[in-house]
Amino acid sequence: MKTLKNHTLIYDDECPMCAMYSGGFIKSGMLDGQGREAFTEISVRNKSLIDFNRAKNEIALVDHNKNEVVYGLDSLLLIIGNSFPLLEKGARVKPFYWFFKKLYSFVSYNRKQIIPSKKDYTEQSCVPDFNRKYRLVYIAFVAIFSAYVLSVFSGKPGVGLDRNFLRELAVCLGQIFWQVIFLSTYLKHKAWDYVGNMMTVSLMGTLLLIPALFTDFTPAFYIIYFGFVVLIMFLEHMRRCRILKLGYLPTISWILFRITALTIITLTIQ
Repeated sequence: MKTLKNHTLIYDDECPMCAMYSGGFIKSGMLDGQGREAFTEISVRNKSLIDFNRAKNEIALVDHNKNEVVYGLDSLLLIIGNSFPLLEKGARVKPFYWFFKKLYSFVSYNRKQIIPSKKDYTEQSCVPDFNRKYRLVYIAFVAIFSAYVLSVFSGKPGVGLDRNFLRELAVCLGQIFWQVIFLSTYLKHKAWDYVGNMMTVSLMGTLLLIPALFTDFTPAFYIIYFGFVVLIMFLEHMRRCRILKLGYLPTISWILFRITALTIITLTIQ
């Protein structure tokens, strides 16, 4: 790998994804050993060069030769392009660049909902601004994806349901409205953060169900496996509520909705 020297990547050290890929740049030799710096431990020199608030949303790359800074996707392409020029050139073609920039923003603005930080947020924390558009896109993506996978899983032996995408989508959306309306006073300013985390729990459960879609086992297996996935989701939901300091009420409400929805569906098909 060709090392990009005299550059420092200011990464979110409270984000496991950011720590992983920035560490990968160091290990691969794309950045030198001092080529990254934690946002919470940023030096006075680098802090004076970067746009502090923008760097919370888009990872900053400081060029010490020119005392210039690039952000977000451009910073990643500069590092990658130093070793793989053709890859960078291809990614900068307008349609691809537009797509990757949107994808970067989609992940960046939702990264604290995808993987929440256990540390309390302060003014020095690298917490992205709330972006309603990208939060709604994340919620819609998970709802549609989860509804599709659940509709396929519903047709497995022992589950006892037919494949019905609209039914599963209605359950996913109903869960969101139930939690927001029922807990509106309780959640207060944490409502968007909670819903984002709840959707990540749904996404985790969906991903765990996917391997079962390509297997052919007994009805008992699918029932037990589904119960195992629900248990994982339940424990993860509680863990995230503890991180958000929301207590047990959202989890109780979450379970009550699932039981209510299952009861209604069961009575409907009988």
